Amino acid sequence: MLRSSTTHAAMKLLILSASLCLTFSLFSSFTSLTRAEEQTDCPPNIVLIMIDDLAWMDLAVQGNPLLDTPNIDRLATQGVRMTDAYAAAPVCSPTRASIMTGQAPARLRITTHIPDRHQPEPCTLLSAETIDRLPLESVTIAERLKSAGYATAFLGKWHLAGSGSGDENFFPDRQGFDINLGGNGWGGPPSFFAPYEFPNVKSKTDDEYLPDRLADEAIDFMTEKQDVPFMMFLWNYTVHWPVAAKPDVAAKYADRTELVNTEYGAMVECMDQAIGRVLDAIDELELTDDTLLIFTSDNGGYDGVTSNLPLRKSKGYLYEGGIRVPMIVRWPGRIEPGEVCDTPVVSTDIYPTILDAVGLEPIEDKPLDGVSLLPLWTDNVEPDRESICFHFPNYAWHCENRLGSAIRSGDFKLIHWFDDDSVELYNLREDLAEENDLAASMPEKSLELRAALDQWLEDVDAAMPKYPMGLNR
Repeated sequence: MLRSSTTHAAMKLLILSASLCLTFSLFSSFTSLTRAEEQTDCPPNIVLIMIDDLAWMDLAVQGNPLLDTPNIDRLATQGVRMTDAYAAAPVCSPTRASIMTGQAPARLRITTHIPDRHQPEPCTLLSAETIDRLPLESVTIAERLKSAGYATAFLGKWHLAGSGSGDENFFPDRQGFDINLGGNGWGGPPSFFAPYEFPNVKSKTDDEYLPDRLADEAIDFMTEKQDVPFMMFLWNYTVHWPVAAKPDVAAKYADRTELVNTEYGAMVECMDQAIGRVLDAIDELELTDDTLLIFTSDNGGYDGVTSNLPLRKSKGYLYEGGIRVPMIVRWPGRIEPGEVCDTPVVSTDIYPTILDAVGLEPIEDKPLDGVSLLPLWTDNVEPDRESICFHFPNYAWHCENRLGSAIRSGDFKLIHWFDDDSVELYNLREDLAEENDLAASMPEKSLELRAALDQWLEDVDAAMPKYPMGLNR
């Protein structure tokens, strides 16, 4: 709930603060005010922590007893944990693009990871055409907040700048971020231990571990900018391949043989330790009450190093294991602590949510495919939409996935496969593992959702796969 003042004097301070907040660029003048005088009517700091390839079940708080994640578990007690949160795509680059623009990967024509080099031979269908970088004409959330007086920093994995190390003209510092450390065209580092051989991250010590280094940089940025509004995107390269944990944590997990990969389990805990340091710093800097913090993942877990059970399949697939992800949100005084919410939400919602939180309006000629989640989180008002749609017309790295689109509407999810024009229908409330296909027994529901999905694909002008001879379906 909104925080209210209790005294006449406090009301005067609120009015003064509100008048100063009308122009965000004047926030630097607030340094003479005490923290008690600063009110929640001022736009909050924004911290978005996104872990790479973190599976829905890769946290203890999500129900995995084999992993120790005390810091993120504690975060969940301080805010709301979303049980039905989705990445906009089952691979990383499209999800990242959706967060930066508030637009669906299908609309952006960024529908697979960069670069798109995966095509089976022979094949039934060719992948849809996709672009390999976020266009500069996109209006990013960083550009919106920077123009409103926010200090902006990007730390970690970008993967929206072309192949290889990428084109520096498309790095985060060309897309609205004042600071860019580590953001380039790479999908993963050559090593999580120094020397990293990054084009824009140089190790400071011989035994440096990348998640810890990024945490250091995050803490330094917040310390420097603690008296002005800031937006910080900490998009860790962990827990992406290559699997690498700090030796002492790896030794702790050596006998946890129930895990698919014991060092991966240790890597998750190392991630939790690094994020815990950032969370502690927010507290120590007395920024907690003034900060909207979102924690999530860019897609499902990678098969072979973690288990997505009870979800079906993994990263690279339109089944739940590929797109359902953890999400925890904290904003003290606005979001009740310890809440659990099962409303379906998607990463595309993050952009309009941030706009709403800081009091900025969408740009008329830049359509948004997400919705603000603030009414849901602060007042329990459900989003005004019927469904969430996904489009993955490209092959993942092993080329084992089928090309298709999907729609989640209420408890139901329909997947449309392009190779044979078939559909699958599941009731996720009753069948989270997607084992019981209801398409034949519920034809009317299948037709309804298929029509809604087709309309959405038309509305966003989605690129479609083609037959090998070049003929569209």
